[in-house]
This record gives sequence, C-alpha cells and structure tokens, in this order.
Amino acid sequence: MSESPVRAARERDGRLLRLALARPKANVLDEAMIAALGAALDREAGDPRLGAILLSHEGPHFSFGASVEEHMPGRFAAMLRGFHALILRLATSPIPVLVAIRGQCLGGGLELAAAGHLLFAAPDAKLGQPEIQLGVFAPAASCLLPERIGPAAAEDLLLSGRSIGAAEAATLGLVTAVAEDPEAAARDYFERHLAPKSARALRFALRAARMGLVERLAAKLAAVEALYRDELMQSRDAVEGLEAFVAKRQPAWEHR
Repeated sequence: MSESPVRAARERDGRLLRLALARPKANVLDEAMIAALGAALDREAGDPRLGAILLSHEGPHFSFGASVEEHMPGRFAAMLRGFHALILRLATSPIPVLVAIRGQCLGGGLELAAAGHLLFAAPDAKLGQPEIQLGVFAPAASCLLPERIGPAAAEDLLLSGRSIGAAEAATLGLVTAVAEDPEAAARDYFERHLAPKSARALRFALRAARMGLVERLAAKLAAVEALYRDELMQSRDAVEGLEAFVAKRQPAWEHR
C-alpha cells in the first residue's frame, strides 16, 4: 500500500489540524493528492472543538501546481471536477484555514492556498499563475483572485503568468504575513487569536465574513469550468501548449 500524499496530524490538544502536502519536492496536485486532502477533511473536520486547519507542506516548495498530464484531453474534465470541489470545500469551510507557504506556490498550488483564509509566506516564496504560458488559463484563480486582491491585480497575474514574491503578495493583501518560518507564524496566530475563542463563534464569524462571496464563487466557478471544458480545450493552441510542456519543447502558437 503506497504512502498517503497528505499527512494529517492533530496539534494543540487536538484543536489544530495540520494537513501537509507530502510528495516533495514538487507536491504536484494530482488526483491522488486531491482525494487524500478530501479524505482527511472527511475524517477530521467534523470535530466541533476544532479551532483551525493548518495547510502546509513537506519539502522546499508548497506546490508546483496541478498535474499537467491530467489536464490533457480525455482526462482534464474529471480532474477539474474533483479539484474545484476541493476548492469550494476549503472556500466554504466553517473552520479557519491557515496556509503556510515556502518556495514555489504556483498554478493549482496557489489556487489551493487562495481558497484558504489566512496565508503566511516565507520571504523566498514565489506565488503565481503560469497557466497562460501553456495556452490555457487558471479557472479557480479566475474566481478567487479578483475577490481577494481586486480585478486589476488579479488580471495582471492571470494575463502575464508572472510570479510575485511574498512581500508583493502581502502588499496586494493576498498574504497575511511574511515570516522566516511561516508554519511557526501560523501556529502563533492560532495560539494568540483563535485558540482562546469559542470554535462555535468562529464558525459563525466565518459564515458571516464570506456570506455572498461563497455564492458568487460557486456560480462563477461552474461557469468558468464550462468555459474551460467546452471552449478553451476545443482550441488548437490549448492542446499544443500542454503537449509542448509535456514534451519539453517550445509551443508553436497558431492563435486559434
């Protein structure tokens, strides 16, 4: 039996659930990783005493993103359904989700992080949505980033595909705090601000804070997924970009 790609552990007298992506160095978000995260939430997140979830990672990088191979024609629709269900689950979580980021946090990795509530990043962290460089776009980020950092900043990242450092991400409001040890910073936030409070009250506070956002996100994500599935992936350049990436060659765009 293969080892799980996600390590789950209870900390702080069981009130903090740590979920760590555990396939370094890339921590690619493939179907197995997505399923393991969902299973861990199924097992652990029903505890009414749980005060927060800490989403972190093993190895030097949070995640290089989703599996490109699973985004190829014939496979991508199932991959998107599963990943977007996980994104919505985190975005609608009544339990605060703290995210600790080191190194690269790209593509689906940043989408996963942005679905959480508070992000803590190391000074060397790099965050970005490079999908456009492969001839596709980032569906979940197209919904999450405008809500988190505003349309103009989101469009910059989504259209350019550039990565930004932790300091710029903090200036944009995407990252809550920059710290040499982001996991320690997230745990400190939990101890100072969440552990002393009623877990029940925190759940109501999160529902109130994200009221409206959740409904917008669910509706837009469904529409954007359909755009990706029914239009983008029928285009020549989308398939060419993905095939070129897998073959480690430069894409030959035909702009169609």
